[in-house]
Amino acid sequence: MWTDFSLFPPSASTFADSVDALYFVLIALSLFFSTGIFVTIFVFAIRYRRRSEDYRPSAVEGNLKLELTWSLIPLGLAMVIFAWAATLYFSIYNPPADAMEIYVVGKQWMWKVQHPQGKREINSLHVPIGQPVRLTMTSEDVIHDFFIPAFRVKMDVLPGRYTTMWFEATKAGVYHLFCAEYCGTKHSKMIGQVIAMEPSDYSAWLGGESGEPMEVAGERLFQERGCATCHRDDKEGRGPALDGLFGETLRLQGGGTVVMDEGYIRESILNPNARLMVGYKPLMPAFVGQISEEGILQLIAYIKSLGED
Repeated sequence: MWTDFSLFPPSASTFADSVDALYFVLIALSLFFSTGIFVTIFVFAIRYRRRSEDYRPSAVEGNLKLELTWSLIPLGLAMVIFAWAATLYFSIYNPPADAMEIYVVGKQWMWKVQHPQGKREINSLHVPIGQPVRLTMTSEDVIHDFFIPAFRVKMDVLPGRYTTMWFEATKAGVYHLFCAEYCGTKHSKMIGQVIAMEPSDYSAWLGGESGEPMEVAGERLFQERGCATCHRDDKEGRGPALDGLFGETLRLQGGGTVVMDEGYIRESILNPNARLMVGYKPLMPAFVGQISEEGILQLIAYIKSLGED
């Protein structure tokens, strides 16, 4: 009966064990102090109960050492937990530079996945083990949440902006994928699977029948929408040349700067006059409703590829 029953999902990522260790320490501390407080209250309620109407307890003088002890010990434990949790948080939310890029779009009620090489999936995600994977995610409609219990990672997927999440699978296998944010009547059916594979098996799967690479599709869309007429390589166009511009810090009209990342590219496509670069006029049309979220991601992949060695 209990053969397949488990209180916890498998541990299948590089920081799953660290997350579990922090969780169990918090549980242990909570049980220790809860039990201690309950037992103390119970013992004191019996031992120091009022035995008669005439009984008057003697005054208790303050004890500085005792006050410092029960204040500093919890403070020390809290600071240790804070430092441990903060270190783990920053390691989880800062992907390594060599992480593999995969793009995810949430939609009621499915997950749409694009691999840069052209592979597309719905409600499944193939990844190699031993390789950091960075997900760039957005939603077409409402707030979703990308949750892989076995990897101990989850992140809100928001309409109108990009969020990122990364992990490194350590064990080959098939793992559950859930939406962890209520998103409508079929929220419970917005499920899928993550397939972690040996690198050789992943390469074979990736090299099978696939679609157009994202940067190629993005270049085609770039030409079809007339972007190349303004964003010219010779820097003589009405818009900035995009070659090698991704990741650079740009100066904005009215003061301030912005890093040219995925979010800024998306904003510039849908609302180009929101944050204009110094030296350019507000001539670019808005493409709201004209380019899908997948198309925007393809354009981003193409722009990121410009200037790469």
